[in-house]
Amino acid sequence: MNWMNSEAFTLFGQHIIWSDMTGNILGLITLALGWRRSLWTWPVQFLSGLVLFAAFYGHLTGSAGKQAVVMAVALYGWWQWRRSDDRSADGHITPRFATWPERAAMLAAAAAGTVAVALLFTAYPELSWDPWPDAYIFVGTVVAMYAQAKGMVEFWFAWLLVDLVGVPLNFANGYAFSGFVYVIYGALVLWGMRDWWLRSRRGPQPALEGAPA
Repeated sequence: MNWMNSEAFTLFGQHIIWSDMTGNILGLITLALGWRRSLWTWPVQFLSGLVLFAAFYGHLTGSAGKQAVVMAVALYGWWQWRRSDDRSADGHITPRFATWPERAAMLAAAAAGTVAVALLFTAYPELSWDPWPDAYIFVGTVVAMYAQAKGMVEFWFAWLLVDLVGVPLNFANGYAFSGFVYVIYGALVLWGMRDWWLRSRRGPQPALEGAPA
């Protein structure tokens, strides 16, 4: 898979590599599908992780390991949405706000996870190119995906917090395409947040028997 780490093209003086471009395009599609509450968001998320895992495996062990975790969470999300009984009239999952205990648990997990992963990255520099912000983005991504798997509106807020660090960090480290994609992520996050917020206020509205979905 060495070709995936080769240059695809140059944009505004920045060298765009195939793995960075492919993985992040799939990530954008994943977020758009998540906005639509489509079950397909999880297979595409898994595929995105698989592409990046293949690109990093044997070259950047830490990055490959992070993608393996992302793929595992994607499988969990698929399982959660498949088994959910809380569906709206269109057959898709019904968004909801997290309870205060759930919010506290996610914040605690994010804080503890970021510290633990950052210390791991610091102890083994080969695992990361910038331990603390990299740990923040990685743990934030996992927390966001978990909240999405549970149908929580808060998953959009988690993505927004990840974006605030991800955009400047990717540009600073030469991952220009990731930086551009994170900017688009920001716009999708705001639109998706609004849509899920409104839907959560309406509550589930079961379809009438015999009516089209």
